[in-house]
Amino acid sequence: MTPRENGSEQEPVIRDNRKIDPETGQVRQRPMPDPGDILDSAPETEAESRGKPEEQKQQDGPTIAEDLAAQLAERTADLQRVTAEYANYRKRVERDRAAVREQAVASVLGELLPVLDDIGRARDHGELTGGFAKVSESLEAAVAKLGLVSFGAKGDVFDPMVHEALMHSYSSEVSETTCVEILQPGYRIGDRILRPARVAVAEPGESEPAPEAQPEASAEASGEAPGETTEQAGGSADGAAKPAESGDN
Repeated sequence: MTPRENGSEQEPVIRDNRKIDPETGQVRQRPMPDPGDILDSAPETEAESRGKPEEQKQQDGPTIAEDLAAQLAERTADLQRVTAEYANYRKRVERDRAAVREQAVASVLGELLPVLDDIGRARDHGELTGGFAKVSESLEAAVAKLGLVSFGAKGDVFDPMVHEALMHSYSSEVSETTCVEILQPGYRIGDRILRPARVAVAEPGESEPAPEAQPEASAEASGEAPGETTEQAGGSADGAAKPAESGDN
């Protein structure tokens, strides 16, 4: 059947719309359509469908970046918070461990203080000799290695936080309350006071009168002679009474 018999003088046109040339493998440049050509809407629709996601990506691009930045900042803040909490926890554990150790050492050394007092008294009396002296030196070195420190010396300014006053007096030789005698030394571990130093203190002022001078002062106030005794006064009274009895007879 000829085209005239078919009712159309124009032969059908076949176009190759493939984007890649099968022979060269390169992307084809689409030619401009002729004025009489029937336009194929399919490629335009494909181009529109391909162009819409690009526009949408351009519009959604900053939003996605902002979301990622916000998530990154949030994760960074969480990591910093966890790191700080772990550092604080580690410091707290180390501090508690040191406190427990110090408490245990203080409890043991507190039981040894009477032994150290006996060693000090023996040293003061010259009885720390022979093997006992070596044992005492070893014991004192061991407790010093554990942090035990003795304090309290004659002439120290009295401090109620570290001293315990057992005796009190006045003296013109001191200008402030001073420890004039150490009755028992004090001990500490670091800042912890295991036992305060027990001392005799003196405050500035005139010394108190001696107790022996008080009876003579009272005798002078009563008008009696300092050497006169009660027996002598009583004897004179008895002597005066006896002549009265003899006169009646």
